[in-house]
Amino acid sequence: MKKTVINNSDLHFEHKQWDSELAFWNDELKSFKNRLSELVTRWTDKDVLAQLEHYQNEFILHGNVIADLQETIEKHEMNISHHSDEGHESMDISMVNTHTDLREKMETQRQIYADLKKEFFQFLSKYM
Repeated sequence: MKKTVINNSDLHFEHKQWDSELAFWNDELKSFKNRLSELVTRWTDKDVLAQLEHYQNEFILHGNVIADLQETIEKHEMNISHHSDEGHESMDISMVNTHTDLREKMETQRQIYADLKKEFFQFLSKYM
């Protein structure tokens, strides 16, 4: 049975990718919230306003998920750094499992966010 070695540098690289993606999502959310502000001033229809509130809530929730993911990545990065400081350049099983769980959370959130954006853009094309 071949033993797979996962190097800290590989995990660090993936963390950097995730950090960039999360920062991009945060920037997008700011522009989406600005778009909502514009629409609130244009519409008085209760159905449209209810949809605007729905998206506002979704964007707040997604912002919270982003913050949680950023914090989790930072903690994991600190664990990797501490591990490296002790002279270990590869991960133990629990750290790899933590990283794998984090990767799955990112993949899930990526899909949720893509669906939300698609829905929001359809809404905008209707009401802008």
